[in-house]
Amino acid sequence: MATGKTSSRSRVSVKENGGKLEEGLNPFKSDRFDAEYYVQSNCSLNDKEIKQLCTYLVDLKKASAEEMRRSVYANYAAFIRTSKEISDLEGELSSIRNLLSTQATLIHGLAEGVHIESSISDSDGSSVNATSDSEDKEISDLDKWLVEFPDLLDVLLAERRVEEALAALDEGERVVSEAREMKSINPSLLLSLQNSITERRQKLADQLAEAACQPSTRGAELRAAISALKKLGDGPHAHSLLLNAHLQRYQYNMQTLRPSSTSYGGAYTAALAQLVFSAIAQAASDSLAIFGEEPAYTSELVIWATKQTEAFALLVKRHALASSAAAGGLRAAAECVQIALGHCSLLEARGLALCPVLLKLFRPSVEQALDANLKRIQESTAALAAADDWVLTYPPTANRQTGRPSSISVSSTTAFQHKLTSSAHRFNLMVQDFFEDVGPLLSMQLGGQALEGLFQVFNSYVNMLIKALPGSMEEEASFEDSGNKIVRMAETEAQQIALLANVSLLADELLPRAAMKLSPLTQAPYKDDNRRRISERQNRHPEQREWRRRLVGSVDRLKDTFCRQHALDLIFTEEGDSHLTADMYISMDGNADEVEWLPSLIFQELFIKLNRMANIAADMFVGRERFATLLLMRLTETVMLWLSEDQSFWDDIEEGPRPLGPLGLQQFYLDMKFVVCFASQGRYLSRNLQRIVNEIITKAMAVFSATGMDPYSELPEDEWFNEICQDAMERLSGKPKEINGERDLNSPTASVSAQSISSVRSHSSS
Repeated sequence: MATGKTSSRSRVSVKENGGKLEEGLNPFKSDRFDAEYYVQSNCSLNDKEIKQLCTYLVDLKKASAEEMRRSVYANYAAFIRTSKEISDLEGELSSIRNLLSTQATLIHGLAEGVHIESSISDSDGSSVNATSDSEDKEISDLDKWLVEFPDLLDVLLAERRVEEALAALDEGERVVSEAREMKSINPSLLLSLQNSITERRQKLADQLAEAACQPSTRGAELRAAISALKKLGDGPHAHSLLLNAHLQRYQYNMQTLRPSSTSYGGAYTAALAQLVFSAIAQAASDSLAIFGEEPAYTSELVIWATKQTEAFALLVKRHALASSAAAGGLRAAAECVQIALGHCSLLEARGLALCPVLLKLFRPSVEQALDANLKRIQESTAALAAADDWVLTYPPTANRQTGRPSSISVSSTTAFQHKLTSSAHRFNLMVQDFFEDVGPLLSMQLGGQALEGLFQVFNSYVNMLIKALPGSMEEEASFEDSGNKIVRMAETEAQQIALLANVSLLADELLPRAAMKLSPLTQAPYKDDNRRRISERQNRHPEQREWRRRLVGSVDRLKDTFCRQHALDLIFTEEGDSHLTADMYISMDGNADEVEWLPSLIFQELFIKLNRMANIAADMFVGRERFATLLLMRLTETVMLWLSEDQSFWDDIEEGPRPLGPLGLQQFYLDMKFVVCFASQGRYLSRNLQRIVNEIITKAMAVFSATGMDPYSELPEDEWFNEICQDAMERLSGKPKEINGERDLNSPTASVSAQSISSVRSHSSS
């Protein structure tokens, strides 16, 4: 459909250009046309106009070439069919011409006989005698040649003296032609001579065809036989015999090639490719040397070569690719394909572009090997995840010297500097091997499929890590692709953060770096058009960027699950009761004497948990501190977002048995201030968290204002809250107080001041 639309647009463009061209020619048709004035006025183009004109001409040339290519492909089969029909018609016309010539000879012979008889009866005796003596002498020489000529042809044919036989046949045709014009031979003798020549010509053609079909006939002898057969006037049959001779020869040689004699598919592929493509190359050379570049013969050669290439591909698939693809041997399958393409690409110098035929036939087998390889990565990683202790380590020494080629070891050196758990190490190493295998197959356009398959495997690994989080068992139904695989639970916070360290390092660095091996800049399995490689280079990086965004999306799923479960563990007890209720603020005004101004216990526990996680993450995310900061930011946002959206909490605040009093509001404001202070101090105070806290404070003040009291008159100054929050953080963390309360101005959250809560108060009061 897309091709049809493109063709229609091209035709419309050509019509428009034709109309513009006709208008442009009008000045030249005028009788008052002045060439010199026209050149001076219209041909003084500047550099920009010349570049635009050149660009237009280049685009027009490309469009014309593309249109011609589509026309050739669209009408190629009809062209070949028509060529064969024309050849058949030429043979029939030749037969009809011979038959008409024979009939004309008989008619002329009868008429000449009547004329000779009348001339003899009217001539005198002396004249008749002189003429008779002269004719008898000529007839006797001609009769002698007529008697000896068939025997001469038989001798030449028996001795297989082809060139002399061809010369004799040409001489016979010349005598027949002259005799027909001069009417010097009796019609019956002329007919007999013609039949004799035809019979010997056919016998010579049969001899040449038989010789061409012999396996022992090769090289110059074969070319001589085919050339002689072509001279006899049977070019199509001669060309078919030439191709068939090369086919029989390489099929005979294939009898010594036994797939079972070697367990290495690459060796079989190389040997078979050498036989097949060398035979095709020799056939192309012989065809060009004997028949030239006539379309009918070149078309037959292309069809024959395509058929042999397809037969070769089926043999390779049956004896080499099938077992490799079923076992997931992507490297073995890739090597077989590369060997075949290497031999096939040599034919392009002879005008035979057969690599697309191979790629189309090999693609299903390579896709099968690709899928099996990805499945093996997934199953192997899942097996290790079942026994993984979720402790980050460097790869063991045995893995650093795997025996792989030096190029792979060097490319993986950087990866060995990172700490992962055992299942993640296995996943990374198998992915490195995977990209080494699939890299050379960009010519099959498998890059996108490889990236998609690897994303699915990584996504499955993330699902297993989500199952390793305590409390995620109720979410198993959401991960059907992970099946019933057993995963060892990550009990401690350090183990759970190690899960995040695994996927973050894989998604951010290791997998994208390995995927760069799919770059088409260094992969050139066979000669290709430069424009195609440029377009692939332009399209590859956006595809990989999108792939990387999807990897980060999978990591975010694990991060969200981690934060949600820790937030729920913090807010709820094992019995399902909440640590964060409206009663803890409403009841404060009834116990004014017992009030101790400290942040609520749940927010103290949140601070302790975040501090503990920050210390663990500092050891696990060396060089990747930003991920640790974003993790703490997300966990804090999750807790505060739950408070903002807990409708039962706000219903109790607004419609409870007791209204929110001044002390309750003061404690609530202190808790929110405490969250902002420790988030700012830990450098994970995001604008989103600041917005959520401000919305919560605004909502609480609105509830308090509904009781008829002014919240701003009941709240102390911000310095009072800051001092309490600072004292609480120092007491809970055991760290010394910061000098003058100053914070690092280079912090990523320095622009979000903890004093912004006071801005909420000022805006509300105004």
